[in-house]
Amino acid sequence: MSATLGALLRQLEPTWKIALFERLDDVALESSNPWNNAGTGHAALCELNYTPQMPDGSINISKAVKINEQFQLSREFWNHLIESDLMPHQDEFLSATPHMTFVHGRENVDYLRRRWEALTQDPNFADLEFSQDPEVIGQWAPLLTLDRHGDEPIAATRAVDGTDVNFGRLTKNLTNYLAAHDVELHLQHEVTRLKQNRDGSWRINVANKHWNAPVVKRTVQAKFVFVGAGGGALPLLQKAGIPEIKGYGGFPISGVFMRTTNPDIVAQHNAKVYGKASVGSPPMSVPHLDTRVVDGQTSLLFGPYAGFSTKFLKTGSYIDLIKSIRPGNILTMLSVAKDNWDLTRYLMQEVTKTDLSKFRSLKEFMPTANPADWEFITAGQRVQVMKTKPGSRGGVLEFGTELVAAKDGSIAGLLGASPGASTAVAAMITLLETCFPEHVDNWKPQLKVMMPSLSVPDVTDELDLVSSEQLPHTPEAF
Repeated sequence: MSATLGALLRQLEPTWKIALFERLDDVALESSNPWNNAGTGHAALCELNYTPQMPDGSINISKAVKINEQFQLSREFWNHLIESDLMPHQDEFLSATPHMTFVHGRENVDYLRRRWEALTQDPNFADLEFSQDPEVIGQWAPLLTLDRHGDEPIAATRAVDGTDVNFGRLTKNLTNYLAAHDVELHLQHEVTRLKQNRDGSWRINVANKHWNAPVVKRTVQAKFVFVGAGGGALPLLQKAGIPEIKGYGGFPISGVFMRTTNPDIVAQHNAKVYGKASVGSPPMSVPHLDTRVVDGQTSLLFGPYAGFSTKFLKTGSYIDLIKSIRPGNILTMLSVAKDNWDLTRYLMQEVTKTDLSKFRSLKEFMPTANPADWEFITAGQRVQVMKTKPGSRGGVLEFGTELVAAKDGSIAGLLGASPGASTAVAAMITLLETCFPEHVDNWKPQLKVMMPSLSVPDVTDELDLVSSEQLPHTPEAF
């Protein structure tokens, strides 16, 4: 998110001074690391949680359409940077990988068929394929049907224009572009304090974590601050003390993937195949069997298996959750805990699963799976948003992406998880509109050149926004 915002601002305002601070010794080692996420280019082609069934039995595709449009903006912006010779060709970070949905059981097959019928009415999904024929599904993804016995009905959809994205490589490409165009990149620098000055600017304390740093602490003055720190965003926004963060809490969820690099197995599967989440499980725990291409090596990934950790970052502290509890959010967090026993029960079941039990989940997708071919790897941390329910003192658990901005537009941060990185460009355009309203009209022509399908009034609809009226300001440092 931070690299995307920096790239947008460098394109729109090449004279502005921008600095990027990263607490680790390289960029993209947390959530953007390719092995900490599934690398799905989220375009709503295969994710069932974006197409809920309504009480009357109809399928609501509005969220799927919006996410598909937002991913298209990301593709267009990346392509603009590539065609301008500012980033390497997309083959370095993006691979064409069909997106599939696979279900079994009569009720699920009926739902998938109705979902397909609803989605294909929209031009963006017109090429989505559907089949209940095991032979056809086997041609699409042989590992799904090989040695599958019994007469239980199965069905699948396939979108051949899906993608696998190495978000780690993409983030490095973006930051390399920034560093080559007068953006300061400070690795092993951790923000420890944020305090707003009387003129509305921010005083930021930064600790230099290099072992031989000549200056351990420094102070940075900035007229605008973006907190794109993944799970670390909530604590930093709390340190900033903006009223808009009051009532927000974070619920950390960890995960584990299974991975195989066996070339005989990898050669039989070229798709990202999403299934249906277990009852009570969070959307990010939807099981999927994925082709992954990371730095030229192809492998298969299955998962994620949900877990629980009190860390907000994979490289964080076990007291992150405790430190985030404040008088302004404790009622929200207690309310969410009370109302989400099904999620708590699900996480307890996941945490106590044996490796054999986890492997059985893979065999539901791939009947021929052999434990000897697979290894467990730890996925990244996700911090789900807990916030005060409008009109009450209770709380609600959110699974989307949420932008929190101060009333004066001088600081903003991004909370939440899916669809996350895939829609980073849309999220950051929302931020531009929110925090720089006095510049947006001047930026629109350039934004349209970079992203031809952009509709500025519409792109913000999907993201929740916590902001009030903005005061005009002209940032000199970000």
